[in-house]
Amino acid sequence: MAHLLTGVVTSDKPDKTVVISVTTRKTHSLYKKQYTVNTKFMVHDEKNEAKVGDLIAAAETRPLSARKRYILTKVLTKAGAHFEEADATADVPQEEPKAESQKPKAAAAKPSASSSQLPAKATEGSAK
Repeated sequence: MAHLLTGVVTSDKPDKTVVISVTTRKTHSLYKKQYTVNTKFMVHDEKNEAKVGDLIAAAETRPLSARKRYILTKVLTKAGAHFEEADATADVPQEEPKAESQKPKAAAAKPSASSSQLPAKATEGSAK
């Protein structure tokens, strides 16, 4: 049975080839701490269908070049093909028309005591 890889495309610059990064988690034998190992593989992509960021599956095959030993079998997830909301304003609350308040407007126009003292102080400071 052929060896299978699942990885994310990190480069699609070469023609008919993509470079994938396969992430594996390992446990240290002495310290029992888990760590990640990233390994790059070159994968043959005959139709140039995989793009950077795609999650792909690759199968082992005969050597195709000095570094290519895998062939693209399937694009599992396209990059940027995540959930898109049909109505982008669906979660924004709609403003309802506000009813006029019944408070008298004369109370809002009443000057405060602190604001009436400010011009007096400014006049005293300029007289000195």
